[in-house]
Amino acid sequence: MKITDAKSFGGEIRRRRKELQYTQADLAQFCGFSVSFISDLERGKATAELGKALYMANILGMDVCLTKRG
Repeated sequence: MKITDAKSFGGEIRRRRKELQYTQADLAQFCGFSVSFISDLERGKATAELGKALYMANILGMDVCLTKRG
């Protein structure tokens, strides 16, 4: 999927979390982040920390790949 903004990134994180049948609280306990961070990330808060966001994707079994356009 092509991700073009924080909202679409967060939506994919939410979709995957639900696919795995984890609650935000489950995920928070597993990765050590707060439920409020996970909620902000899933809602597409643009100021969410990139390192944490990438770690969250990794925890959920997702790869983030950057490719050159054109």
